[in-house]
Amino acid sequence: MLRIFMIFLMLMSIFSNSQAQRSRARVLGIVPGILTPGSLNAITDVKGVSVGQKTLIEGDSVRTGVTVIMPHQGNIFQEKVPAAIFVGNGFGKAVGTTQIAELGNIETPIALTNTLNAFLVANALVDYTLSIPENAEIRSVNPVVGETNDGWLNDIRGRHVKNADVQQAIRSASTGAVEEGNVGAGTGTLCLGYKGGIGTSSRVLPKDKGGYTVGVLVQTNFGGILTINGAPVGEELDNYYMADDVPYTVDGSCMIIIATDAPLSTRNLERLAKRSFLAFGRVGSFSSNGSGDYSIAFSTHPKLRIPYESEGVQEIPDLPNDEMSPLFLAVVEATEEAIYNSLLMATDMKGQKGRMMEALPIEKTLKIMDKYNARKK
Repeated sequence: MLRIFMIFLMLMSIFSNSQAQRSRARVLGIVPGILTPGSLNAITDVKGVSVGQKTLIEGDSVRTGVTVIMPHQGNIFQEKVPAAIFVGNGFGKAVGTTQIAELGNIETPIALTNTLNAFLVANALVDYTLSIPENAEIRSVNPVVGETNDGWLNDIRGRHVKNADVQQAIRSASTGAVEEGNVGAGTGTLCLGYKGGIGTSSRVLPKDKGGYTVGVLVQTNFGGILTINGAPVGEELDNYYMADDVPYTVDGSCMIIIATDAPLSTRNLERLAKRSFLAFGRVGSFSSNGSGDYSIAFSTHPKLRIPYESEGVQEIPDLPNDEMSPLFLAVVEATEEAIYNSLLMATDMKGQKGRMMEALPIEKTLKIMDKYNARKK
């Protein structure tokens, strides 16, 4: 009996050590860029933004979920936020994007889920919006839903994310720390040859550059040749697209959600969204043919909120073009680090048909990065 107990303790110790290795990028000395993160290093560093998630792990084949981003804590339909979208590669089922492009605003929470659940989740956002008493007279709602295909690990045809799951994610939305890795919409995703997931990061500009905050949240599910802080990690691990005799899925998708408190016009929000794809390339992606890669940016600046019913000319603050460069740098850095966090915080996952996707091996990765002087110690 004592021997069995000792074996149990040893296994628990091994498991605990393995779990302890899963850390965010900065904890491991992976520090992209020169700017400083916010206190949470998350999209929720942008005041008023909250994130809620519902994770579905059931039996041997359900590995999916939903992640919801709330631009502010009020009635989003009655106080719309300016927004823009940039499409890196349009192989996706994003819902509501044409109205964002046309009118330049968002009027519901932003939800992320899997491909075949996008339309059910959109319906749930409509239900949520109609359920608010102040919205009793509205007759049109533009739900915003992004997706990636988690069908390798998840029984995607089962469309397991239901209305109640979306409502629960909305109710649980918090302005605090954001859980990362195998959670919410990232539960069953894959990224750059390893387990992907949800990741987030932020940057705060110096006061002489406006002091604005840029926060990013990503749902990673794409392939390529993994690069971390310039180190060729995928090649060193012999796990990358077009490697000899390596089964590798390069198609997938990435959703990038950007929040900022800077007073940006829809035009400059689109410019901000475009820059996030520079980070997409820095981590080793090239937006393969079958990858749906979308970036949605919005501003939370209170003087930019758009009332449901408004008349006449409105005077609103607008950051000039010449002051955009620091924000461009911020979004590139935050997007890059958010993608790293999605990989580093994900854990091994077994899914449908007995398929296993391993998480990025931390110890091996750090050795490679040290070889290329790519991290701080």
